Amino acid sequence: MNPKWEDFFLNVNDIHWSDPATPLPRFKVDNILALKKYLDIVHIKSCLLKPYIETKDYPLVDPRDLLPSFETDLYEFEYLPGFSLVAFSRAIDYFNEIFQFDIIHTPYEKNIIDHKDACPLPETIHYNNLNSFLNKLPKNLHEQFKSDFSQKDIADLKNYGLLFKYILQMDRGHVMALDANNDFYLAGIYASFPSDLDTELKRFGLRIKKFKANDNVTYELNRNFVYQFLMELYGFPIVSERRTSAALFARRLFKLGETFLIRVLGQSDRTITTLYADPKNKFYPRVEKIALVKVETTKKDTLTFLKEKGYFVDPENQVVLIRVIYRQHKYDPNNVREDRALSVLRQELINPYTTEICTSVNIIKDTYSMTLKLNDIVKGEFIGRIKYKREIVENTETHEKRLKFLYAWLNKHQRRIIGYSDEFYANVVKVLDNYLLNSDLFDKFNEHHSLYQEVWEKYSYIQQARKVKILEDLKKRRYNNQRINYLQMLEMVNNILNELKFEVVNYFDELIFRTIFIAENILNDSYLLKRYVKKKDEELSKYGQKIKKLYGRLVTLVDELKSIRKTKQT
Repeated sequence: MNPKWEDFFLNVNDIHWSDPATPLPRFKVDNILALKKYLDIVHIKSCLLKPYIETKDYPLVDPRDLLPSFETDLYEFEYLPGFSLVAFSRAIDYFNEIFQFDIIHTPYEKNIIDHKDACPLPETIHYNNLNSFLNKLPKNLHEQFKSDFSQKDIADLKNYGLLFKYILQMDRGHVMALDANNDFYLAGIYASFPSDLDTELKRFGLRIKKFKANDNVTYELNRNFVYQFLMELYGFPIVSERRTSAALFARRLFKLGETFLIRVLGQSDRTITTLYADPKNKFYPRVEKIALVKVETTKKDTLTFLKEKGYFVDPENQVVLIRVIYRQHKYDPNNVREDRALSVLRQELINPYTTEICTSVNIIKDTYSMTLKLNDIVKGEFIGRIKYKREIVENTETHEKRLKFLYAWLNKHQRRIIGYSDEFYANVVKVLDNYLLNSDLFDKFNEHHSLYQEVWEKYSYIQQARKVKILEDLKKRRYNNQRINYLQMLEMVNNILNELKFEVVNYFDELIFRTIFIAENILNDSYLLKRYVKKKDEELSKYGQKIKKLYGRLVTLVDELKSIRKTKQT
């Protein structure tokens, strides 16, 4: 028998329900992390579990959509909930806040207690709060709202679970802050998050040197890259105003040193995204996403574990509740994965009955399911949809559709193919070569020549970039996640560069540049220079003499690569 949405989260030790819609925390909610813990319960229940149980054919989130880079949404599901929220770990300073909202008061608010002209009578405050809420609520909900809250304090967090269904019927965001007792309360509704996109975009582009002041051509060429990178740092693709504003407001609050939480749910992405100030994250707010996804693994022991431990929201369809925590990366023009702004730090499965967390099961970075999906695409057996540029493509029944799926798949997983294990890469290459180099299909590919070449260009870039990524790892004296010595590093680098000089004429120029940059970094290694290169041969051991000889060979190879690149550019 399928559970009702009210059945979930009933066994949480530190949460109490006065009724199925109103969870009350037993712990004191006086800091951002405690608030986030409580809000997780309310928002998951109301915005994910309830719609899943009550909506026929609920659009589950594809696990790959939780992997950066994030893609733009395919559809808007207007019947699903959406909201935005900002919470401050301080009192509201209404006049000096940097955004607009309708204020909600509490008798325990510090401003009311301290201000001589304020009226702290609970009855007056309650009446004004009711009116503020009704003014922004659709009229058809007025009577039910009055019935529910005529005797309840809107601002009190203990009533937030019941109030939230009405908040979901409002446009714009709501606000939380701390009262004089150091407890969170609902401090505002109908909030508009400021979004100075133009200024932030240009400032960020200038800082990472993708833009030049008053240079229109450079701005036009790089604007989309900068826009996408900036948005991804805050957990979003280039999408709706609601999520863009949330990202840029979080950026602004973090720069101001605020201790805050911003949470947003889009009706199209069906994913609860949270940005909050985390002391462990010094340069950006922490990004988390929570969504309902289907487990695609074929590992029986994993499925048995999830079923026995109660992690399935829906055992029949293998649906789980997942939280993904991300790590931001500073822009590095010399990294082969230059566009990587975000990566997965950790993924957690949330038990929908107890909130217990499981971190040992890999759902979204399952390389087996990734290659399995790739196999299905080239065989024409994949059922689903993708966004190819601005076109939505359904299923893979024709070779034209398969090529569009392949391009989208390679574009989505480019960073992973470049950086993942040799075994995963070998499986990807095997599947792609068997399809793209199949002579029986050349006539079909000729019918879609430009599309076929587009896929090959993306595939070739990935193949070349993977070699450059190996050089990046070798520069740090790492290979296959193991530490190596200087001799091993120089031997491997020289072998790769020796092969590259015969292939480099076909390489993308930006990858040649990065190859030369990495090699010159190795040549300028201070320890290498001082310990081996600048010493006379008789002062060195046989090991040291080998290193010095390999260093000289590397100097020659770099000069050869520079010469080839110069010839190619002319």
